[in-house]
Amino acid sequence: MKKMTVCLLNDSFPPTIDGVANATLNYARCIQKSHGRAIVATPWYPGVKDNYPFKVIRYASAAITKRLGYRGGIPFDPRMQRFLAKQDVDIIHTHCPFMSTVVARILRYNTGAPIVFTYHTKFDVDIEKRVALNPVRNASLRLLLNNINACDEVWVVSKGAGENLKSLGYQGRYIVMENGVDFEKRRTDETILQQMREAYHISPSDTVFLFVGRMMWYKGVKISIDGLSIAKKKGSQFKMFFVGDGADRTEIEAYCAKVGIKDDVIFTGSIQDREKLRSYFSLADLFLFPSTYDTNGIVVREAAACSCPSVLVRGSCAAEGITDERNGILIEEKGESMAVAIEKACGDRERLREIGRHAADEIYLSWDEAVDRACKRYQVVIERYTREKRNHLLEQEMREMKAAFEERKSHYIRQYYRFGRQLIEGKGAKLALKFLASGRDRPSEDGKEGKGNGR
Repeated sequence: MKKMTVCLLNDSFPPTIDGVANATLNYARCIQKSHGRAIVATPWYPGVKDNYPFKVIRYASAAITKRLGYRGGIPFDPRMQRFLAKQDVDIIHTHCPFMSTVVARILRYNTGAPIVFTYHTKFDVDIEKRVALNPVRNASLRLLLNNINACDEVWVVSKGAGENLKSLGYQGRYIVMENGVDFEKRRTDETILQQMREAYHISPSDTVFLFVGRMMWYKGVKISIDGLSIAKKKGSQFKMFFVGDGADRTEIEAYCAKVGIKDDVIFTGSIQDREKLRSYFSLADLFLFPSTYDTNGIVVREAAACSCPSVLVRGSCAAEGITDERNGILIEEKGESMAVAIEKACGDRERLREIGRHAADEIYLSWDEAVDRACKRYQVVIERYTREKRNHLLEQEMREMKAAFEERKSHYIRQYYRFGRQLIEGKGAKLALKFLASGRDRPSEDGKEGKGNGR
């Protein structure tokens, strides 16, 4: 496969940790390792140090919300634009439809490289939660759709994500390009897992449940907490780990105490060490992910890499590719349905291990495989874009030639009309014979050959 230079853009990138930042990071790593050169352009964060095998350029930004911790990029940073314009970029891949795609459009103007956009997140939900005023929400959606429509190809991470994008008013075409995971397909060593059981006082009778993600209510954590509470009242024994951080963490902890499972729940905070995170997936018997917000759920495949099955809401994007009781467990979007799944899990852990093995074999997708697919598609986009651009230039050239011909045609008509009048008046017989013999385009007034190309 031909090597290429890919410019990746996203509004979030480490030290901000979320699914799209993780996707951008792994695209860059895999491209740099196997497919050419990766450059990441992302907003500046205070005190950040980028120590990666690929180039990261930070551009001017401003804090847009203390509650969520994100910074908004300023896409017209001239230093960043000058740098990117000199990098011989073959293709631009933007992962956010807001400021990152504005940067992408400016870069396309400066370089002529095509833009691919990946739709990762249900942005209508994000906008509704983050923007209070309806006029501003409407303006945000218009910006989103204008930016997406301006891209040369649109990817979505699941069929459900594509349907959500259509529901926002997008009418163009898209293709599904799934995300991968950076975990190898293996569990953490059993010695380490035993140490964790001892450290957390996990008894052999305890079933271990896990959630990994941002501590936000829209991730469906209330369904898990309600299910755990109901199951506990019916005698189920368990330990539940919440790994991650977020604006709703304090409320979530308080709710756990309110429903009576405070002593059974452990909040670890955010874990950035990937091998340490793998150990929690390996420790868990079942991953609880009743989110209808997520469009793909990378964490479900991370769990599968460790042979840990997931509980998912039937019909959700995260549940695409899941067969109930085969490579995952499907429930309805309510606490009572989660409670049934938890009770069954506590009663038959061997069944969970079998489902986990199927998950590892059937839904696991590494980032190397995912990015290899993406890079093959990059080549198609580049070739198509080059062909379309060439056709556009050819059409423009043909229009210019036609315009020039029309202009010359008027000149010919005027000249030959004048010459014909001279013939009629008997003033140019010798001149006409000389003109016809020479093949020139017109005679001159003084009898000398006129200028022309003989056609």
